[in-house]
Amino acid sequence: MANLSDIKHMAGAVITTPVMWLAALLNPPLKAWQRATGTGGMAAFFLAPNMAIFGVFVLIPLVMNFFYSMTSGSAYFLADRTFVGLEQYGRLLDCGNYLDPGTCREDLFWKAAQNTAIFVFFQVSLMTLTAMITALILNRKIAGRGFWRAVFFFPVLLSPVVVGLIWRWILQRQGLLNYVLYTFGADTHDWLTERLPAFTAAVSVSVWAHMGFFTLILLAGLQAIPRDLYEAAEMDGTKPARVFWRITLPLLMPNLLVVIVLSLIRAVQIFDEVYVLTGGGPGTSTMYLTQYIYEVGFASLLRNPGLAAAASIMMGLVLVVLTLVQLGLGRRNEQKGARE
Repeated sequence: MANLSDIKHMAGAVITTPVMWLAALLNPPLKAWQRATGTGGMAAFFLAPNMAIFGVFVLIPLVMNFFYSMTSGSAYFLADRTFVGLEQYGRLLDCGNYLDPGTCREDLFWKAAQNTAIFVFFQVSLMTLTAMITALILNRKIAGRGFWRAVFFFPVLLSPVVVGLIWRWILQRQGLLNYVLYTFGADTHDWLTERLPAFTAAVSVSVWAHMGFFTLILLAGLQAIPRDLYEAAEMDGTKPARVFWRITLPLLMPNLLVVIVLSLIRAVQIFDEVYVLTGGGPGTSTMYLTQYIYEVGFASLLRNPGLAAAASIMMGLVLVVLTLVQLGLGRRNEQKGARE
């Protein structure tokens, strides 16, 4: 009877034999390709599948989206659409006062843009602050540190739709939160049908769902800071607040910049969990740009894919500008710190 080591050896052979055969089959043509093209050619060979997927699913749709934005009609095939040039952009920008959506031709677009700007400000600020505090706590020597790190990261693994459904079940009129409040004799509330509570719920749920990812980035930055600096500061009797502002925060700034940029991009593109949670309501108080694009391009009976495409391109350009500004400010701070 075969012992355990023999069984492991046979299982390993069964797994590795096909791989070795495939490697032996590909070895001659790959060597010939390397001799002909050099190291750069080999890099291009291995990057080609990824670039092909990127081109098919990202680059080509992006170009098609630009062409859609210059056409009108409700048809989805470009051949069935009418070329109108920049008319869709002019329609979006036709506004008496950009701070008052009621004076704009596409008032819903500017209402969604206004809602998105407010949401981004509060969500990114709260996300960054919460992730920073959580990372600082999890970086300390606390009981069950590995367990708590897993707990805070777990919501990131959930689908945004699942997140929205869970919190809708908790916050709806007959939901768990109101049941708990009623049980203890407290007043219940319409958390998802009043403007301020619905907005607060949208921001809070988004932060809860994505905070673990950004906490992980900041935690990695904290662990990369040399412990010698903290030991020297402790020997000098430096106060913890001064240690944070003079040592931790400057050295954590590259990670913090990544967190701000990524959270900003994610916040501008918010859709799934808020759409499931509130549906954009009450009214249009939690309708954001991505939902506007979806409604105009697909869900509305009077759909206008060209207008939706123009709105998406304008949103993308704003994202690019904001990202470049943040990266420029971050690089400027790094150069300033290096000179000092």
